[in-house]
Amino acid sequence: MTGTDTYLAIFLGSKTSQRMKDWMALPEAERKAREQAGMAGWHAWVAQHKDKLVTMGGPLGKTKQVSASGVADISNELGAFTVVRAPSHEAAAKLFENHPHFAIFPGEAVEVMPILPIPGA
Repeated sequence: MTGTDTYLAIFLGSKTSQRMKDWMALPEAERKAREQAGMAGWHAWVAQHKDKLVTMGGPLGKTKQVSASGVADISNELGAFTVVRAPSHEAAAKLFENHPHFAIFPGEAVEVMPILPIPGA
């Protein structure tokens, strides 16, 4: 179900960014209210784009990196993912303009990339 009309969106946010520090410095009641507003915004985004969602995706947990050296626990900025369908890369990216991930929550960006067919498959 992949092709040039299918795009992976990765939600990025650093645990040590100034945005996150400012978020964590908020009084708990204000932070909880913003979390509720953020989730309402996220659900509204999903409802608005449901016909373009291929896979809802979800939050990402702790990361294990596997390499020739073995398995290691690492930290990165990957926070969540979703898969969308759009007529172009630009159109896919525009789906995430003003997304609650960074418009309300302290996330920093959403990276959108095409899911390409496996060469020779």
